[in-house]
Amino acid sequence: MSDLITPDLVRLGAGLGNDKQATIRALAGVVAGAGRTDDVDQLAEDALAREATSSTGLPGGIAIPHCRTSAVSEPTLAFARLDPAVDFGAKDGPADLVFLIAAPEGGGTVHLQLLTKLARALVKPDFTQALRGADSAEEVVALISSEVGASDAGTAAGRAVEPTAPARVDPAPSAERRRLVAVTACPTGIAHTYMAAEALEAAAERAGVDLAVETQGSAGSTPLDPATVAAAEAVIFAVDVGVRDRGRFAGKPLVSSGVKRPIDEADAMIAEALRQAEAPDALRVEGGGGDAGSGGDPHARAAESWGGRVRRVLMTGVSYMIPFVAAGGLLIALGFLLGGYEIVGPGRSIVVDNSLTDLPDPAALGLDHALFGSGLMAYLGALLLVIGQTAFAFFIPALAGYIAYAIADRPGIAPGFVMGGLAANTIGTAGEGAYPATGFLGAIVGGVLAGLVAHWIAGWRTPSWARGLMPVLVIPLLTSILVGALMLVVLGRPISWLMGQLEDGLSSMSGSSAIVLGAVLGLMMAFDMGGPLNKVAYSFAAAGVGGASLAADAPELRIMAAVMLAGMVPPLALALATVVRPTSFTVPERENGKAAWLLGASFITEGAIPFAAADPLRVIPSIMLGSAVTGGLAQAFDVSVRAPHGGVFVLFAVDGVLGFVIALVAGVLVAAAAVVTLKSLGRRGPDATVTA
Repeated sequence: MSDLITPDLVRLGAGLGNDKQATIRALAGVVAGAGRTDDVDQLAEDALAREATSSTGLPGGIAIPHCRTSAVSEPTLAFARLDPAVDFGAKDGPADLVFLIAAPEGGGTVHLQLLTKLARALVKPDFTQALRGADSAEEVVALISSEVGASDAGTAAGRAVEPTAPARVDPAPSAERRRLVAVTACPTGIAHTYMAAEALEAAAERAGVDLAVETQGSAGSTPLDPATVAAAEAVIFAVDVGVRDRGRFAGKPLVSSGVKRPIDEADAMIAEALRQAEAPDALRVEGGGGDAGSGGDPHARAAESWGGRVRRVLMTGVSYMIPFVAAGGLLIALGFLLGGYEIVGPGRSIVVDNSLTDLPDPAALGLDHALFGSGLMAYLGALLLVIGQTAFAFFIPALAGYIAYAIADRPGIAPGFVMGGLAANTIGTAGEGAYPATGFLGAIVGGVLAGLVAHWIAGWRTPSWARGLMPVLVIPLLTSILVGALMLVVLGRPISWLMGQLEDGLSSMSGSSAIVLGAVLGLMMAFDMGGPLNKVAYSFAAAGVGGASLAADAPELRIMAAVMLAGMVPPLALALATVVRPTSFTVPERENGKAAWLLGASFITEGAIPFAAADPLRVIPSIMLGSAVTGGLAQAFDVSVRAPHGGVFVLFAVDGVLGFVIALVAGVLVAAAAVVTLKSLGRRGPDATVTA
């Protein structure tokens, strides 16, 4: 392993640009010049993407742009003492000391420990003052190496080093000192996580407070001792992501903020935590706890708009639902490929009655389209069909369960899944029909209600002995009873009627009305490229495939085709545009265009996001136009698809392959032409800086 920093990676008194984007790109060039990366553009883009999530400027004229990236194979630090200073978003002014920290993707714990030691050192005034006074690059390297032990690590090649999480010893409590605990975490887990911890520890020492900090970073995390948590008067969450195993802190008075606040205001946060510990109406960690990504931070929720809250809740449910849809749908499609569409009828009985040593007779079972007329193919097709149908059966419960989870954290999962089971009619309460009782509409309503009720119950004041029972027994039990009864007795029939009307309306659509629907779905798929509108359109189509997988000519299958084709257009069109008119795109955009070919062919609409983020006013209207054309043509040509995902890789599940190809090509050409035309009207040159 090479040294973290060498003199070749240092620039003193350097002017590297007028803004942080230019400075980051220049530092990426320094890394390339030192032979530490072969992909300077990727390194710069990854660092800029991290910068876009939150600025990396710190108090005292410091900036630490950083990222995990495939552009480096070992941890690398580039340093510049800027003249003039550059604004990196710190409250107290521009930065003259800039560290570009690059950690390899999948790098070992030892690598990351070096970077976390540096992050902790940066909050020490003596260290930064010494860097400002250094006369040579060699002196800078010596200062940094002595602080983080990089030299020792750099000579560790050939020595076995056991990767362990950063050592942290909970402070021994004293009878006179007050006690707090804290958790720090940032999205990349490289720098801010550990700088926030260092700042809080220093502030606690100044205040005479015992503080134990759990850093949930990339270098590993050693959980706080349960006894330390139990003895603490309050907890501080300084995080930009969810807190792992949040339930450990249930009932503790809480001070919550982003990970950057302690770096600026550590003393204020310690004082605030001490005040919260004494306040009878203090905000407390909710009884149910939560996991990373649950969105359970009360402060974050309070700051959300209603639109943002609805978006987060629905997107959580849909994101957890999609794997069930994609896996189940593709398995069903593969079952059709091997066993023929007729496999639906005898498929379950084949799995029960036959085996690899007792294969079914396709002719006797009416499997006229089994691959090669083979009994083996029919048997394998039946297996895939049954597995796929089982996976597909879970997608409505998953939608409801994780909508409830997004509202109430883990206590909402069980009642949410129960409401999804009712919506999917898993026990046949409405008879053995092709469609569930309330479908995905019932899942959304039931999931939201389950989450709200579970969250309400979690807020009840309970004695300390009962808190452990709340998330595992009381909340799921009461929520399932209350919301389940409401869905069955009051809301089930109206929602079922609405679903019936929707299904009847779809079945009656033909001609111009179907084309208009296809165009509207195309507009939704392209507008936000994986966002709420895109996911609403996709969920609508995927839910239809679940019920229509048995029908030969169901309108739901045509809707799925329109949605899939429209979702493929944006990345493919932009990839084509970078080839037709490369001078209208920056170098990173042209590189993204190469990847967009495969993303678009695979029905991953998100491949268009980098282009839209850089130039939304030209890109988004263009791809919406192309997707609308494709969606309308797909309906006009009666294209249908039985797989809810896969793009061109599931052509075997497409009815009307020629129409599929024509609709896709037409939309891609229209969108690409629109992009090229609009970019030629005043688009900046390819060398312009693109902000991530």
